[in-house]
Amino acid sequence: MSDLRDLAMKSKAWPFEEARKLVKRYAKTPPKKGYVLFETGYGPSGLPHIGTFGEVARTTMVRQAFEVLSDIPTKLLCFSDDMDGFRKVPGNVPNQEMLAEDLNLPLTRVRDPFGCHDSFGAHNNAQLQAFLDQFGFDYEFASSTEYYTGGRFDAMLLRVLERFDAVMEIMLPTLRAERQASYSPFLPISPKTGHVLQVPTLSRDVAKGTITYLEPDGEVVEVPVTGGHVKMQWKPDWAMRWAALGVDYEMSGKDLIDSVTQATKICRVLGEPQPQCLTYELFNDEAGQKISKSKGNGLSMEDWLTYAAPESLSLFMYQKPKTAKRLYFDVIPKAVDEYHQHLRAFDGQDPAQRLNNPVWHIHNGQPPKSNMVVPFAMLLNLASVAGATDKQGLWGFIRRYAPEASPETHPDLDAAAGFAVRYFNDFVAPTRAFRLPDEKERAAIEDLCRRLRDWPGGQDGDALQSLVFAVGKDHGFEPLRDWFKALYEVLLGASQGPRFGGFIALYGVDETVELINRALAGELLRATS
Repeated sequence: MSDLRDLAMKSKAWPFEEARKLVKRYAKTPPKKGYVLFETGYGPSGLPHIGTFGEVARTTMVRQAFEVLSDIPTKLLCFSDDMDGFRKVPGNVPNQEMLAEDLNLPLTRVRDPFGCHDSFGAHNNAQLQAFLDQFGFDYEFASSTEYYTGGRFDAMLLRVLERFDAVMEIMLPTLRAERQASYSPFLPISPKTGHVLQVPTLSRDVAKGTITYLEPDGEVVEVPVTGGHVKMQWKPDWAMRWAALGVDYEMSGKDLIDSVTQATKICRVLGEPQPQCLTYELFNDEAGQKISKSKGNGLSMEDWLTYAAPESLSLFMYQKPKTAKRLYFDVIPKAVDEYHQHLRAFDGQDPAQRLNNPVWHIHNGQPPKSNMVVPFAMLLNLASVAGATDKQGLWGFIRRYAPEASPETHPDLDAAAGFAVRYFNDFVAPTRAFRLPDEKERAAIEDLCRRLRDWPGGQDGDALQSLVFAVGKDHGFEPLRDWFKALYEVLLGASQGPRFGGFIALYGVDETVELINRALAGELLRATS
């Protein structure tokens, strides 16, 4: 363990870089609470989306890295801000009119538009937990409503009340003039309507632990700040939570940089250390627009899992968290193949290299063996030319290429074959655009066809790749990628494709000859016109 710890202290993998900051935080004295607390936050005003999963996955990676570097126990708290006021009806849920009637109520009092839980907040919380459980995350779920009403925040809420003026000095300069006039860090829960009210605090009584405010109907009301009678504004609430729970680490998106700044100042005012924070870049959809829970754009977690195994999603989350990435369907095949490339590399790496391999962080140092003897991208192209409607249609080709493989011995490959057929039919088939070759391309493709008819080399993908290269060179393609682009467009209906020699080995030499003949005769073009 000591050797591993020494290597981890030098690793350039970003989870270890983050974990070392926490090691430094407690280099002299361990935390009084007895553990290091990692937190992720979730706003259940809309259905959970893939970015929510990403935050938990990445935080888990940092937690695992810390556990290599330190013997201090850890906890991961997934905190749902489900007492927040319901301000806007999401566009991607049913019963819009019913939800509109529940605006301004705490999310745990908003009726569930799906009719299966006690509230909309409870529904979205259940969705999040079910998905996180599916991935096997080790976490504790926390509900803002339960913490407020159960008294978990009472002591810190009274401290905020005591230091009210200092909190206001931090927040008011960040607000527009009209908002300054009505701002208060405390949002009373109206005893009349149940609404979370955004109203100014008229007076406060530190000794009694109460505030007074004006109800919309003009009545002056006094309520305690404890026991769930108020909900704090977002930035002070975040700081109060950090201070009350002793949060040591939390990451958040680039859009929350100002929130982190103000919450950090408020945490100091409350006399508690702020957590170590990481700011990550946001995911964009295919058009480059920020992914939004309320808009429902981009990929959902369910979308990804329809077309690929969960480990590929974890890899996507691992890669360069501080770099903006587009998150749409076309990234899935690449993520699948890259994941298995990292798995295959792991066995041959030394201990230091393994700590820098993404699969170490995805599987907490114990990655499985890869049995993907056929890349996912190749399976997609095989589904295309074979016209497969289910994975059984691919297995005849796979067994010929890899006789030792079967659905029983290679379950990852079997699952990937099913994913490939589904992905091809949903995304590739509708966009295929075959074309006829020009004169130079036709001569080269006819030559390739002749050489394949006389091919004595069996199913050797490397030898077949050399053959395809040789044909391109002999026919003067410069650069050679133009030759491969022509093959892909004429034979596969796409501008990009697999390593072509490997494709021939998988699909079959005789079958490729027949495919070429059909393409040159215009049959592929006519079939999709």
